[in-house]
Amino acid sequence: MMASPSLPSAKMRGDRVARFNLLAAAALMMVTGVMLVLFQLHALQGALGRSLQVHAAMLATPVADALRRQDRLAAEQLLAPLAGAPAIEQALVYTPYGLPFARFARSGNDIAPAAPVHGMHFAWGDGNATLLARLPDGGALLLRSSLAPLYRSLMQSATFTALVSLFAFCVAVLMVRRTRRAAQQAENHLHYLAHVDSVTELPNRHEFNEAMAYALARADRQDSSVGLLLLDLDNFKIVNDTLGHHCGDHLLKLVARRLVAVLRITDVICRIGGDEFVVIVEPADDASEMASVARKILAVLAEPFALDGHQLHVSASIGVSLYPFDARDVATLTRNADTAMYHAKHQGKNRYAVFKADMELRAQRRLRVEANLRRALQDQELYLHYQPQVDLRSGRIVGVEALLRWNCRELGPMNPAEFIAVAEESGVIVELGRWVLHTACRQAATWCKAGLLDSLEHVAVNLSASQVREPGLMDDIRAILHETQLPRGLLELEITEGVMMDDVPANVELMRRLQETGIHLSIDDFGTGYSSMSYLKRLPIDQLKIDRSFVHDLPGEGEAIVTAIIAMAHSLKLKVVAEGVETPQQVEFLRRAGCDNVQGFYFARPMTAAQLTALLLERRDWSSRTVMTV
Repeated sequence: MMASPSLPSAKMRGDRVARFNLLAAAALMMVTGVMLVLFQLHALQGALGRSLQVHAAMLATPVADALRRQDRLAAEQLLAPLAGAPAIEQALVYTPYGLPFARFARSGNDIAPAAPVHGMHFAWGDGNATLLARLPDGGALLLRSSLAPLYRSLMQSATFTALVSLFAFCVAVLMVRRTRRAAQQAENHLHYLAHVDSVTELPNRHEFNEAMAYALARADRQDSSVGLLLLDLDNFKIVNDTLGHHCGDHLLKLVARRLVAVLRITDVICRIGGDEFVVIVEPADDASEMASVARKILAVLAEPFALDGHQLHVSASIGVSLYPFDARDVATLTRNADTAMYHAKHQGKNRYAVFKADMELRAQRRLRVEANLRRALQDQELYLHYQPQVDLRSGRIVGVEALLRWNCRELGPMNPAEFIAVAEESGVIVELGRWVLHTACRQAATWCKAGLLDSLEHVAVNLSASQVREPGLMDDIRAILHETQLPRGLLELEITEGVMMDDVPANVELMRRLQETGIHLSIDDFGTGYSSMSYLKRLPIDQLKIDRSFVHDLPGEGEAIVTAIIAMAHSLKLKVVAEGVETPQQVEFLRRAGCDNVQGFYFARPMTAAQLTALLLERRDWSSRTVMTV
């Protein structure tokens, strides 16, 4: 099984975004830190200037008095307290002529500045700040302060800001990583949901399309081939309907495990929906290799599945297509495998079929048949033929069977076996069956009013499997009988044995309700549906109809089966009709075996309502054909 691929491009994009966010955060913190340091520098610079101005304002008046008295000693004594201000390194008093008059210096090496400029000045390179203030009566006072305390304060502030920024950056890195981890987990989960089937944990349809496109591209580069097997579990719906969807999902898991166990690790197995799986095989040398893989799958699925105390036997129908021989793209290759799979189902299920060009033609024809059939219902292209059923003892017509016919405007006359099968698969059969029942009842009511059904016991209409399962069937039948005014005793409904055995309890209840309404019931194609005596004696039916496949072998291989069916039916007080009677030898055998009625080409082919009307008016006696002359 192919491992679920990662998304490196998405991960790389996420990592790049995360790194960009971190770099942006670091840059922003750095700019903010620098701005804070500059702001602190400006604040410290202003504080230092204000401190010097305060000292100058306090000394200005007394120093000016000492200068006016030319009392140098008094001026120096006034400057001496500046020793208590650690930041002030030097103080000078200048005469109005710019000559030094008195001096305070923290160090004897301090040199008096020459020709200082009035105002506040910062010498960042020399590490000092100078204030030259004018005295009231002329002269000036110079104060020079060291910038070392300012630098220390600025360094402390910068260090604190850097530590705070570093802490904030670490928190940001942690948050980004946690956010990225959560985002990565979300991406991985979304990727899982987008690419992996949650029930079987196999790659899903999206991943199949990507893997198939990659496989075809690689096959083109390597000049090799790719095989595709599409398998559909047979009758999986029955498991869901009887055991529930939980058991159905569990069964899908078990099927997936067996497929993974039996196939090669290089084979890609995907579940593309419902009960459909696909297997990509590469390189696939030829159809025989694909057939070998298909047989291997059928063999591994043949073993029973243990499920909630039940032993389930599951089979599959498999379609095989091969690239580049059957198709040149993913969609066509998949469609061809699907076509081959449906061909395998129609051949009896639990088998595989390799795609052939004529399958595609049949699939296209089926689509055309379905489209034309839907239109035919609206455009009234459909019509009924009627085939008489003859009593072997009296030689009289005792019943007729309504048979659907269709002359398609595009495809010409259609075989009923073909278009009825399409109607069953497409769901059109319910509407089609309702139309047949209504048309047949309306025609039978017309014959009845004309007095032509005196000798007839019934007019038979077939019910499909879909109609039998339709909840509104009884309401439809009552409405049609009420509308057409056909006596209920003249209507006979035929249900095939296979349909009858599909859901015996529900069908028995339906047939009881029909019989209580006064409608006759017949089991069609008897002998082909595996019914048992225990079920047969419970069915509220009036008649058995022997399948034409048994009648065809008369006289000969079919004698024992037909004789047994007739004897069994009579023991249950049921009438017997044999269909497909075509030879006088068949008629003679059936008469001697005690068969009640016969139907087939030997007496009359299916005919239009007008032709049957003429035949009923003729009141023909068929006794000359029911007894074999010697």
